[in-house]
Amino acid sequence: MNEKTAVLVVDDERSIREGCRRLLTGRGFSVDTAENGRVALEILSKARVDIMLLDLKMPVMGGEELLGIVRNSHPHIPVIIITGHGTVDTAVECMKNGAYDFITKPFEVDQFLLTINRAAEKKRLEQRARLFEEENIKNLYDITLEKSRLRTIINCMANGVMVTNRNLEVVLHNPALMRLMEIPEQTRTPVPISKIIDSKSLIETIRQIQNGETGQSEFIAQEIRVGSNILRAISAPAFGVDRHVFLSVVGAVTVLEDITAFKQLDLMKTNFVNMVAHELRSPLVSIRQLNSVLCEGLAGELGLKQKDYVERGIKKIDVLLELINDLLDVARIEAGKVVQHRVPTDLLSIMENTISLMEQHAAEKQIKIILECGDIRPIQADPKNMEELFTNLLSNAVNYSPGGGEIRVSAKGHAGYVQIMVEDTGIGIPVEELPKIFDQFYRVKHPSTRQVIGTGLGLSIVKGIVEAHHGKIEVESVINKGTSFKILLPLTAETVDQ
Repeated sequence: MNEKTAVLVVDDERSIREGCRRLLTGRGFSVDTAENGRVALEILSKARVDIMLLDLKMPVMGGEELLGIVRNSHPHIPVIIITGHGTVDTAVECMKNGAYDFITKPFEVDQFLLTINRAAEKKRLEQRARLFEEENIKNLYDITLEKSRLRTIINCMANGVMVTNRNLEVVLHNPALMRLMEIPEQTRTPVPISKIIDSKSLIETIRQIQNGETGQSEFIAQEIRVGSNILRAISAPAFGVDRHVFLSVVGAVTVLEDITAFKQLDLMKTNFVNMVAHELRSPLVSIRQLNSVLCEGLAGELGLKQKDYVERGIKKIDVLLELINDLLDVARIEAGKVVQHRVPTDLLSIMENTISLMEQHAAEKQIKIILECGDIRPIQADPKNMEELFTNLLSNAVNYSPGGGEIRVSAKGHAGYVQIMVEDTGIGIPVEELPKIFDQFYRVKHPSTRQVIGTGLGLSIVKGIVEAHHGKIEVESVINKGTSFKILLPLTAETVDQ
């Protein structure tokens, strides 16, 4: 609720005081009166005063003396001088000393009210301006404090931070960035990004972000090499308000992290897995061969029970060999060596051979495998990788389909790609588990598939092979209705033009 404007009338004439009270009170003002300057000072010390009407000639303390005191103690109160015609010059002098305006006696009501309203408006505007000023000072203090905190945080970070503007200039960086980029001297900003970053691919990524060629909510991660170190650079757009008050990309923020130690550990892990896998595979293959000799009776006839035990042992060895082969495949994928030899590859032939190998296992579960293939051109791929891809997908489809189901395999050309579909009528995958099925060692949990033996690496290997061939893989599934995998493998430019 707005408070009434408080007016203090200081005049030694009672008629003036009461006339002003009646006139102003009827128009929404709050009015107090004083017969001299000393009484006015007492009122000022106790009550709020927004406007003062001040007579110059008064006993005890005159208007000029009171004006001097008010200017020092209450500089925000507009003082309107009440003067007779004989003291106009004095009133003008008072205005030079800080009075807001003057009114001559006798008053003209319209002129009197106009002057009062102007003073009231001035008071309101000054109050509003003071509030804005106080708010601005507080905001500036908060901004300065936040900038100081942000600068401290950024400068204390172990990761390098770099902010670039639209001109590909570095406008903010921290000491960690200079250390990671092996730049010894301090660099003043703004500075062209090429003075700090040598990686052309990273500079091009930042340029694309700033030109809006990437998604506004996306960040891009890539690895760059600086000397003997490997850095991971994560870049994202920086937004600002343009002249139309819309958020637009005004630059980019890049965070760089030294991952050399992690790369070395990853290499050590890969080398360890390779060594252990090879060391395990050789004796297991030898043991399997010896068991096969025993099972075939080449070292003497075995009883039915003995033969059953030996066959069980061979199956367990096969499971271990499959696990070792999968671990070696995963190690190759992580090392970026999954694709060994790219040649023109006939996918139809590979699909037919894989289906023929899987048909016996599918027949045991009364599952029918259907191949539908249009006119597809060869692609540049590693044939062994493609065999492994189809083997894993079909094996999964058979293992996770109930008896009497159907598996449909299809392939066709699709906008510069070969589109491969593997669809089954199996148990399906819950929606919450779909994002996890390509994780290593992850297996869908279902009561009907507890007896299925597997490593949980098959789909992870499939995804690694597809991505190594610059393709895409997607999955859709409905519980108790089935799962479909869609794979897109790119055709080469020469193949597309044929």
